[in-house]
Amino acid sequence: MLTTTDSVSLTGPLDSPALLRAAAPLTVTVDDAARSRLDRGRRLFHDLRHGDGDETPAIYGATTGFGALVGYAGRPEEADQCDNTLAHLGAGQGPDLPQEICRAALLLRTRSLAQGLSGVSPEVVDRLAAMFATTFTPAVPRYGSVGASGDLIPLAYATQALRGRGHAYVDGRRMPAAEALTAAGLRPLVLDGRDALALVNGTSVTTAALALAHDAVRAAHRSLMDLTCLLADLLGCDPGFLDVDLLRAYGHTGAIDAGAHMRRTLIGTMPSGTRPLQEPYSIRCSPQLLGAAEDALRYVDGVVAADLAGVSDNPLFFHDDTGKKEAAGKARVVHGGNFFGQPAAFAADLLASVTAQLGNLAERQLDLLMDPARNGGLPPMLATVPGAQHGLQGVQLATTAFVAEIRRAATPAGMQSLPTNLHNQDVVPFGTQAALRSYDMAELLGLLCGSLALGLRQTVHVGARRPTAPGCAELLDALTDLIPPVDPDRPLDADVRAAARLLATRALPRPDVPDRGRAGVRTPGT
Repeated sequence: MLTTTDSVSLTGPLDSPALLRAAAPLTVTVDDAARSRLDRGRRLFHDLRHGDGDETPAIYGATTGFGALVGYAGRPEEADQCDNTLAHLGAGQGPDLPQEICRAALLLRTRSLAQGLSGVSPEVVDRLAAMFATTFTPAVPRYGSVGASGDLIPLAYATQALRGRGHAYVDGRRMPAAEALTAAGLRPLVLDGRDALALVNGTSVTTAALALAHDAVRAAHRSLMDLTCLLADLLGCDPGFLDVDLLRAYGHTGAIDAGAHMRRTLIGTMPSGTRPLQEPYSIRCSPQLLGAAEDALRYVDGVVAADLAGVSDNPLFFHDDTGKKEAAGKARVVHGGNFFGQPAAFAADLLASVTAQLGNLAERQLDLLMDPARNGGLPPMLATVPGAQHGLQGVQLATTAFVAEIRRAATPAGMQSLPTNLHNQDVVPFGTQAALRSYDMAELLGLLCGSLALGLRQTVHVGARRPTAPGCAELLDALTDLIPPVDPDRPLDADVRAAARLLATRALPRPDVPDRGRAGVRTPGT
């Protein structure tokens, strides 16, 4: 089995890099503070569940049925109530979710439970923490969650796998979950009804997918700022479109910040004097476009941070804080909707819009490079011998398909509510669909950036000048070291993926740009 010295604490909020690291074995520390919270929360639940006489309140999922059947009594035995929670949720369909999403979702679930408000057994959190030290990953079907009462169906599959039911992966191999637990050196999880409900009644899959997609789009956004600078330098453009006074007059913080980063990248550039007075919008308006994307991504930053720090479950257990003397120190259960994934749904829809427009920009910039009428007289399709060779013609066709796929997927999901569950869930956010869709779109955006990078690398080979700005030259040299020129023609799919991975790796935060969630990036094409 793989081992790691990397560690994450369950006290305090998680961050996106921790979710990314959870794809590999990870030490999850249940510290004294977390254990104290768990013990206190379990006592609160126990006091309410086993109180005296008329003081025993109804507790959703512990004494009742589930969903629309909440008005009926649940099973009397607590262990049997676990199966009552999980069995009917085994209704998912489709391919398995990516393993990095499943493990990130379980890390989020573990952190939420460790806050002590869900009333779960401390052993549940201990056993989840033990799983992260291995490569064990539940096999979870993609389709089935509406993101309203949490991600019930996908999290039920994850929970069942931890009990030895269903299927799971170990070291990347799919097998029956019971065999996977044995291979990973883990014991099947034993749950009561409260534990089982708490494991499924949160938006952890939605938040995990959104956070991972957000990081990938952040990386692509950073890459597109640098690629746009390289494009402008190779073509000999005047950098006046980045003028500090111009962008300050525009009045949008994101554009001001994007322009500042791009001016730093273009320090030392020398205009050729042969370009038109006004460049096409894919160059001239790039700081406004990239700046608007930055402003939108900052909103998504905030939603992701709140979801990573919050508790997503129902019900929750608290000490009575009403101030009444007779209630002091007593436990209370609160039923509400902290499992409702509307913030993530809206954020994922906004992220999809950003992804689509960044994809448009990358595709249009590659198209500009291909066209002798706009690229300064370079050969069409950047082919060394047009007709006898075809350069990046196939790559451009693929980018058109990528953009079409992104646009098709960009339809908002967060307002497409459908009532379900006998109108108990009469309004739902579809945050899971929104987040998973954004995750897929982010992968395509990375490939669009890789395609543009490949075109920029080829541009110099077919006659463009060397970059005059050191920052641009450094990026071109990295691409040149990685990818040989397209001469003669060859399949370029692997080269696009290699360029995309290089850009994602380079998109880590640097001292000149504030860290706004870019610390962890998902590399496309792996």
